[in-house]
Amino acid sequence: MSVHDKSILLIGESDVGKSHYGGQLLKRLMQENGQLRMDGAASNLEPFEAVMACLDAGVSADHTPITTYHESRWPIVDEEERKADLIWPDYGGEQIKNIVDERRLPQVWLNRIAQSSAWLLLIRLQKIRTDDDVFSRPLSSLKGRVTEAWDAGLSDQARLIELMQVLIYIWSTANERSAPFPPLVVLLTCWDEMESPGKPIDELRKRLPMFADFVASNWEESSVLGLSALGRALDKETPDEEYIAKGSERFGYVVLEDGGDIRDLTLPIRRLIAAPS
Repeated sequence: MSVHDKSILLIGESDVGKSHYGGQLLKRLMQENGQLRMDGAASNLEPFEAVMACLDAGVSADHTPITTYHESRWPIVDEEERKADLIWPDYGGEQIKNIVDERRLPQVWLNRIAQSSAWLLLIRLQKIRTDDDVFSRPLSSLKGRVTEAWDAGLSDQARLIELMQVLIYIWSTANERSAPFPPLVVLLTCWDEMESPGKPIDELRKRLPMFADFVASNWEESSVLGLSALGRALDKETPDEEYIAKGSERFGYVVLEDGGDIRDLTLPIRRLIAAPS
């Protein structure tokens, strides 16, 4: 770990908006337009510069291929001079899915999890499958019934819980600590796509009740926030003229616990910097 006090690891499966959030966040850090700013030279910004170029042109950026792994380290500091390294693995999100499916991690992931001191988890609720699984429809409920064939696999909700258990196990083993675990912020992405959403925690409990209970039982304090990195959907081909005219930094917002929103996209990271380890 560097001289910075914390190492914040961003985690998210495929198609949750990591790249767009990274591009928007990077622009705010560079312009010091928020509660955080850069505290030195960041490494490997090329993937995010490409995203910023797309957004400045009023179009959305491409998804990151599964084989891509470009670790980018951003030294950041808040207004009270608390420092951290934001570890931004610009990876295809399928790599996260494979951690659960294959029960195997590349060495780079083992090292990164072990060295991390705070976690930012991105979830896109609209992409979550809520089919029955072995938890929501236990085998005991089928006793004495004639029922149709049923694939008793893991739902996306169970996969998220399994992912967090893997992270907890690796981190606890490496650091020889059973608790408390690294501070956690759950960020519900693409909030502008939600239909009449309530508070972020209510949406998480409604759509992923088991996962919400898992987080509550393992973290005494955690933040569940909403995020619209772009503020609205962008097309890949047709430029958004207002985006071009005003600049992408004018768009995007974070939804707070009470349902209100704030334009400072650095807030979720700042929460982790301020949280006690």
